[in-house]
Amino acid sequence: MSQGSPAPGRRDLASLFRATEIDARLVGMLGALALIWIGVDLMSGGAFLTPRNLWNLSVQTASVAVMAAGMVLVIVARHIDLSVGSILGVVGMIMGVTQAEFLPRYLGYEHPLIWLVALAVGLVVGAAIGLLQGLIVAYLGVPAFIVTLGGLLVWRGCAWWITSGRTVAPMDDAFRRMGGGIEGSIGAGWTWAVALLAFAAIVWRTLHARRRRQKVGFALRPVWAEMTVAGLACLGVLAVVLVVNSYNLPPRVAERLAAARGLVVPPEGLAIAHGLAVPVLIAIGVAIVVTFLAQRTRFGRYVFAIGGNPEAAELSGVDTRRVTVLVFVLMGTLCATAAAISTARLNAATNAQGTLDELYVIAATVIGGTSLGGGLGTVAGAVLGALIMQSLQSGMVLMGLDTPLQNIVVGVVLVVAVWLDRLYRARALKGSAG
Repeated sequence: MSQGSPAPGRRDLASLFRATEIDARLVGMLGALALIWIGVDLMSGGAFLTPRNLWNLSVQTASVAVMAAGMVLVIVARHIDLSVGSILGVVGMIMGVTQAEFLPRYLGYEHPLIWLVALAVGLVVGAAIGLLQGLIVAYLGVPAFIVTLGGLLVWRGCAWWITSGRTVAPMDDAFRRMGGGIEGSIGAGWTWAVALLAFAAIVWRTLHARRRRQKVGFALRPVWAEMTVAGLACLGVLAVVLVVNSYNLPPRVAERLAAARGLVVPPEGLAIAHGLAVPVLIAIGVAIVVTFLAQRTRFGRYVFAIGGNPEAAELSGVDTRRVTVLVFVLMGTLCATAAAISTARLNAATNAQGTLDELYVIAATVIGGTSLGGGLGTVAGAVLGALIMQSLQSGMVLMGLDTPLQNIVVGVVLVVAVWLDRLYRARALKGSAG
């Protein structure tokens, strides 16, 4: 063996990644997540890897994952949004006031349209805030860092000003389902239905991608590689379903639901599974839609073109200003979506809602492989990064660490993630040059 040739094991592993086209960074993130889960579970006395905690972890991750999906496109386009937590706070407060104080005067309490109107108002406000910030960045030439830093202060102040710092509660019953909880999940049966749909989607996507490659004359992956990737994806879906369906409702709650539905409670008790939580389904839906926008639309191609080389994109006829505005409008809309999830989960709108969320969102996006230099990033990686960040925070809470120490850990993780991203990009450039 020559001195410069890689070891056989390393060469076989590289060949495996090339054959399956699995992103090595994604595998590394999954490995890091597994190490975090195992380590925290050991240090918390087995309290982390339980169906209850993992179900709660998925719900807690949803709002950050939704915003991280939008932050991918913002950072890919060589911008940044430091105001996402404050936008969440002000939109959450507006939705809270709308459904708890304004609409009941005209529609009455628990009107079936209250939650829908409140959600629509929040989405419009979020999109309008994104539009305003995008116009300032694109047409006035103010750097996004400065615009959104100002927005962080302005929108946080507006959230306090709307109610003079007063907490607004409770939320509409139908609205609360978007936050998870006992009524905010779909049960075991519908969870299996979603799983079957996911299995079918994985198989269809695998076959469709293979046919498209064959049609345009691109090289095809080996059949075993196709089956391996699809099988691993299906196993992941199956694992999620088994976990969420093994977390049952409290016995008294299950008996109350059974009585309301006219069911007979057996002597050994009634076991009703939570299943997938509604906010998790919302986060999955957002990730799918944003991934489609990024990979299958002209808008997505323009965003990555701007991130790769803004001058070349503009000379090629791309309306870079319009694309920039649309990116911030999308980010504002997703902040409003996250605000609905967060407000529904808390069953209240508070002035402190969304504080430091910008840190978690940016950290999740960078950890997920989105480069701060622009032009590179995936929504799936950002969602996985959000899960890693929330796992760290949840684990530190279980271990009894104080909040200041939790913030120190998050800050260190963010710096290390950016450093690793620089190393990865430098290695990639060196490999392409070689």
